[in-house]
Amino acid sequence: MAANLKWTGFPIVCLGASAGGLTPFLRIIEKLPRDLGLAVVLVRHGRKQTYLLEIVREHTEMPVLAIRRGLQVEPRYVYITPPNCNLLIFDSRFQLNPRSKPRGWPDIITRFLESLAKSWPGPVVAVILSGLSADGVAALKAVKGAGGITIAQQVTTAHYPDMPLNAIKSGCVDYVLPPAAIGRALVKIARTSARTSA
Repeated sequence: MAANLKWTGFPIVCLGASAGGLTPFLRIIEKLPRDLGLAVVLVRHGRKQTYLLEIVREHTEMPVLAIRRGLQVEPRYVYITPPNCNLLIFDSRFQLNPRSKPRGWPDIITRFLESLAKSWPGPVVAVILSGLSADGVAALKAVKGAGGITIAQQVTTAHYPDMPLNAIKSGCVDYVLPPAAIGRALVKIARTSARTSA
């Protein structure tokens, strides 16, 4: 984390996932203790409602919430994006807008990360998981410019390696890790942030 930045908020983690993203996401959150002082947001592709909320709740002790417009972001929660919409952050609250690209490859992860880089008052951690295309990659430079940390899933562990591979190729990834190691890294990041802000 950039030493010259003074954070006023807690860390927020964006787990960007598409096809094949459920398993690595679960492997990550299983490693996160309930009292960890960060917010985790799963930003995923999808046009239909699924049972993701129920599945995630079975794999973590952290409370899991479906995102709704205007919801205040708080630490120690896992947040799940609703399908078929763009997600932004403004004044530490979630904003939901109609999906900007109804056709073609989505850019919802990119837009959310750009929003975080611009307006989130604490550390930002961008994690690119399994998926097709390159959603999220275009925003990694902005995240690093804001003093954030960028992580890509190890390509050999991704069922669909396009997204993490394109992230790595961008030259803007700090760490390349398998899912369980990503979870352990997030624990270290959160605890380091807590010590430095105390």
